[in-house]
Amino acid sequence: MGFLKKFFRNVFRDGAPTEYSSSFEELSEEELEAHLRVARYGSFTLTGAVRPSYDLQVVPTQGYRHDLYRDPESKTSVPVLMGAASREVLFDTFMDLLDPLGSEVDVVLETSHDRQRRGHQDLYREHIDLPVLKSILYDYEDLILNDGCMGIAVLNPHTPQEVQFDEHKLLIVYGADLRPYEMAFSDREVHCRDSMKFITEAEHVHSSNETYIDQFAELRMRLGIDSMYG
Repeated sequence: MGFLKKFFRNVFRDGAPTEYSSSFEELSEEELEAHLRVARYGSFTLTGAVRPSYDLQVVPTQGYRHDLYRDPESKTSVPVLMGAASREVLFDTFMDLLDPLGSEVDVVLETSHDRQRRGHQDLYREHIDLPVLKSILYDYEDLILNDGCMGIAVLNPHTPQEVQFDEHKLLIVYGADLRPYEMAFSDREVHCRDSMKFITEAEHVHSSNETYIDQFAELRMRLGIDSMYG
């Protein structure tokens, strides 16, 4: 069961209801391993971080869509772009999306490596020069792409705008004027498809391992983060 222990994270960690039957329940270990080895769906290649449901309720595809985030407390709505990019262009697309934020940003590392806690924990670093941040992130490209238990958010609180590269390896942008981010998506052939669905909207599994946990700790130190908030 070593492969399963490494790969099979909490399918329902994102709050999906558990009263229905999982597409993984009746699978043999061989069937599950075969499914988890599949990374390519048509022209779209997944990273190692997540895999869709066995019955492919959502087939991974490339594109982005417009959405709204509604703040339950202030009752305000913030425009959102939500995108998925094939592995070949994913990291570069993320880096391109950071440029409109400005020369100095805040960064948040998100981790759900601790299996004893539900949800994720946020680790904050304020006021870092964007070129410095990018240089550090390039050194951890493999971790950022393939660890299904970590995400990163980069924001300019003065704009305010935020770019998230979440643990599902989706790209999410919040802010009033999203036109520069739409251009960044299009420049990488990630085009608008407002009817598209994402892997988070159906059952899915996450992957992580001890090596990525160690690398995450290194990244945290490189960013000068020594406080954790849950």
